[in-house]
Amino acid sequence: MSEPSIAASREGAEQRCTAAECGARFGINERIYVCAHCGGPLEIRGAWGCGGSPAELREKWKQRAATSDAKDRSGVWRYREMLPFGPDVGAVTLFEGNTPLYDAPRSAEYAGVAHMQLKHQGCNPTGSFKDTGMTAAVTQAVLLGARTVVCASTGNTAASLAAYAARAAVRCAILVPRGQITAAKLAQSMDYGAAVLEIDGNFDEAMRVVQELSADPEVYLANSINPFRIEGQKTVAFELLQQRGWEAPEHVLVPGGNLGNSSALAKGFAEMRSLGLIRRLPKLHVIQAEGAAPLAHAFATLDPGRVRQDSSLFPREIKQVKNPQTLATAIKIGAPVSWEKSLRGVLESCGGVLAVSEWEIADAKAVIGRDGVGCEPASATTLAGLRRLVAAGVVKRGESVVAVLTGHVLKDPEYASKYHGGVLVLPEGPGESRPATIAGKFRNPPERVAASRDAIMECLRRRQKCESPTGAL
Repeated sequence: MSEPSIAASREGAEQRCTAAECGARFGINERIYVCAHCGGPLEIRGAWGCGGSPAELREKWKQRAATSDAKDRSGVWRYREMLPFGPDVGAVTLFEGNTPLYDAPRSAEYAGVAHMQLKHQGCNPTGSFKDTGMTAAVTQAVLLGARTVVCASTGNTAASLAAYAARAAVRCAILVPRGQITAAKLAQSMDYGAAVLEIDGNFDEAMRVVQELSADPEVYLANSINPFRIEGQKTVAFELLQQRGWEAPEHVLVPGGNLGNSSALAKGFAEMRSLGLIRRLPKLHVIQAEGAAPLAHAFATLDPGRVRQDSSLFPREIKQVKNPQTLATAIKIGAPVSWEKSLRGVLESCGGVLAVSEWEIADAKAVIGRDGVGCEPASATTLAGLRRLVAAGVVKRGESVVAVLTGHVLKDPEYASKYHGGVLVLPEGPGESRPATIAGKFRNPPERVAASRDAIMECLRRRQKCESPTGAL
């Protein structure tokens, strides 16, 4: 049997409303972010460039990884047959993607599986997964002649957009909640030359304002509500599959904030399956923090099997968390704009959504560090969630698992220092007069020791005796 071929071009691509009762279609160059008819989310369809059969594509993508061409050096543009751009587009790139897939034996032992891998998107140019989507969004902004790009952000989107706007020589304005962004992320945005505008309020209020700003024809919105962001981010699924020899893992776990990342992964895996590059979808699990878990709350009320069989049971809205609280600031979002796409991807893959506590996140982050891999707090929700899923029997010990880490440890070094120092304080909850401190199980504080050989050797011997199976002290 011959393999299916792939044929299309930018001219054949379109923006389509994903709402089942609508399905409106729009041109690829129309500057819209939601459906102009019903306000539903948009998705880009039919954007496949000339590429040949799946076998030919696999070989082409493999060969490109070894060239010095600027597009080939990008882990996004290397897969340009799958992007809604013409072959001669001037891509705005910082050679994003190309992120490692690590084996993680200590994390696997902690979770209760035989083996797992960590796909570390924190190794992107600005230190987070946002870069893979931003290269596509800013490229589209330039094509449309936008003079200013804007976003609302909890930090990572801001840093990424600021960098790519600087690369494209366009103006950049970012709206952030005052006092709720780590110093490291804020410093990046300032260094890249963006106008950093702090508002009194949370991310959801900042998101409302930038959506109002995007009505100006000179302004281009770069949050994940923009379908071109999703097009760039979906290539993470392609790269992950290529790194695994085109064998899909049985489970993929991803943190859940504004939910563009899980939406993109779901789209990427679905496209690979539809083209015959993989035979089955990985089960996609979205993990949120308990204090900012609107999708997890909504999922808990559903019967996934019935919803898959009857699309009329798909929720029309989810209840927002009006005052989200979590130390994992990257996912401190109560009104995620991409919830519908994310939930559809979870249901299609037979995956799930759950929330984990601040204590679970903190300890999981420390365990990931014992594998020699540093991540920001939001990333560690995946390991914490995996441990829950194994305990519940949802994930079996021998099944293949990939956990996506979305940000680098240096995005929030203060969190790690406070955890190991025993002074990591939980956000205040309703009715709490005094915040609690997380007593981490894997704390590793610095020790004061005498400047002598004997004292140092005694300290090392004592620490070795105290080591747990995960390598923690």
